[in-house]
Amino acid sequence: MKDKHLTTLRMIYLFGNWKMYLDLEESVALVTELCNVKLPTHEYVTLGIFPNPLAFVSVRNVFKGSTFFLGAQNVGWTSKGAYTGSISAELYKNAGATYALVGHSERRYIFNETNEAVRKKVEACLDAGIIPVVCIGETQKDKDANKKEYRLKKQIMKVFEGLSLDRKEIIIAYEPVWAIWPGTPCNPEEARDTHELIHAEIAKYTDTKVPVIYGGSVNAENVEQYLSLNGVDGVLPGHASTKIDTFVPLIEHVIGLFRANP
Repeated sequence: MKDKHLTTLRMIYLFGNWKMYLDLEESVALVTELCNVKLPTHEYVTLGIFPNPLAFVSVRNVFKGSTFFLGAQNVGWTSKGAYTGSISAELYKNAGATYALVGHSERRYIFNETNEAVRKKVEACLDAGIIPVVCIGETQKDKDANKKEYRLKKQIMKVFEGLSLDRKEIIIAYEPVWAIWPGTPCNPEEARDTHELIHAEIAKYTDTKVPVIYGGSVNAENVEQYLSLNGVDGVLPGHASTKIDTFVPLIEHVIGLFRANP
């Protein structure tokens, strides 16, 4: 395959969201295995892991000196204070986080996180020096009611309206809620059209180049069909990133795409 997107040599992000699948011992065991495997690397592929809060520091200690960056699965929007159970972006930054997921669909639709809360967390990340990976996406109900475009535009507006990036980075992750494992992966044509819509909407609010990655039942078998699309700047696998025998092939496949398209 000779792919235009990969030969533009833009950065591709491969972020593994471990959610609440792994406990502390399982998380440490997996990162230890990842460090013992001789994984291929590429200067245009950024690898990241988002472990649960309990495992974050232990994972960081094992990963020191590796090619993996670490991220938080969620952040609080205040830096410090009387906020029981919350871990702020600033605290995560001090602990070694480079990225943070913000507004993941499970936070939005299970824990009732609002667009306003997502915006506060985005600002907190930028103030702390963490790169927010802001998740947006429509539900099956939205899709059935022809409200997909409305939902995405509203979520994008709430993130970017009046936001000053000032040379700071932000990433958008498009995750159709209906496609998240064990859902049905978004077909490539729909993913392409949706990413084009998202890029166009973002351009209404900022001149900053904002990467848009795809998440939703991504694995080694289907990742190429997403990364071969213009406008798809990476992937955010969940379940496939929690096992060595599915995550390593995924990493190898992504980096192999670059080596096949020098």
